[in-house]
Amino acid sequence: MRQYIILTISILFSFVLSSQENSYSFSLDEAINFALKNNYSVKNSALDVEIAEKVMTEYKAFGLPQIDGKVDYQNYLIQNITLIPSEIVGGPPGEFEEVIFGAKQNLNATVTLTQVIFDGAYLIALQSTKAYLKISNLAKVKTEQEIREAVINAYGSVLVAKESILILKDNITTLEKNLNETKVILENGFAEIQDYEQQQITLLNTENQLNKAIRLEIIAKKMLNLILGIPIEIPVELNDSLEHLALSSTDLNLVNQRFVLDNHIDFKIADNQVITQELQLKYEKSKNIPTLNAFINYSTFAQNDNNIFFKNNGRWFDSSLFGVSLNIPIFSSLERKSRTQQAKMSLDQRVIELDQTSEQLKLQVATARNKYQFALDQFQTRKKNLVLAESIAEKEQIKYFEGLSTSFNLANAQNQLYSTQQNYIESILGIIESKVELENALNIY
Repeated sequence: MRQYIILTISILFSFVLSSQENSYSFSLDEAINFALKNNYSVKNSALDVEIAEKVMTEYKAFGLPQIDGKVDYQNYLIQNITLIPSEIVGGPPGEFEEVIFGAKQNLNATVTLTQVIFDGAYLIALQSTKAYLKISNLAKVKTEQEIREAVINAYGSVLVAKESILILKDNITTLEKNLNETKVILENGFAEIQDYEQQQITLLNTENQLNKAIRLEIIAKKMLNLILGIPIEIPVELNDSLEHLALSSTDLNLVNQRFVLDNHIDFKIADNQVITQELQLKYEKSKNIPTLNAFINYSTFAQNDNNIFFKNNGRWFDSSLFGVSLNIPIFSSLERKSRTQQAKMSLDQRVIELDQTSEQLKLQVATARNKYQFALDQFQTRKKNLVLAESIAEKEQIKYFEGLSTSFNLANAQNQLYSTQQNYIESILGIIESKVELENALNIY
């Protein structure tokens, strides 16, 4: 019996551990940090940086000494016959003698060292790999910035959905209570059937809104999981409240934050595109410059008719060669000139795009400032409207049950309250979203 109890406890303990391993709990900051390590796009951008580093190593290696080994083995199944004048070997003049030159088997081993002495294109390529690595790093930073914004918005959307569900459930509880009281009044002859029906309509509409909010919460949670890099079926608990996010997202100083254009990630990306195209132009020009390479090799050669690998009797013949190769571009039928002109025009395009990016970023900051300020103002307005709507609905409910108001007036007051509640929640999300948008515009992350 004792063994069965221990086994049962062990199974339950394992189940609890398994459940803990398959669930997550995050504050907003924790969710952001988790996504910056586990988001799919972030992982890919990190791999892009590693690839760029390997490409840089590859290009550096091109200019270092290269050593290659080569082994050639030939076995003539039927050797070539060569005709020579017979008198060479003491035969009659005018006739030819059939002879075979060389052994049936040949073995040649060669080691060659090559070195680039000067190649303008190679030097430009090295600079280009540095630019490529910088592009990859900038893209990674941009991806992380976008993921941070996506996490904040998704986190806020889940909290908005949860808050909507709580409010709608409270509203349904109140509506069900009113409906029951109205039914009693109706049975006693102090209310009309349309009063009861009107409240039924309001209740059904609110229940429908609740079902919609529940479905939206499910989708919002799956979207958050996807951004975090967690399988969508695994539950994630959110530790921050909507009110906490609203308070932490309220920063009046942010509206007046100084904007430094040169530090913005988008400006850096556009500026690096200009640098990359400048290198492309230099690369095309470098094709007009001579290149100089050198090599040295060592070779050993053996011949034999049979079993060259085992019975060669040490008859190996050595040779070595040193050489320098100078390649001078002379005329390419205007091909190089055309490519250089194309690269120059592409550079002009990148410069124009940099200017355009500068102006767009300035406009983006101005727009984001106004949007964030409007969100803060709207939040305060809707917060006041909520207090007023609650007061109106409460007074209208008292008046209705005292027989001083109609069911239509009560329904209008309730619908106004529910709409105001939703507007209030959405204004909180508006602050959260517009704040992170302004932070990205100002390059704060």
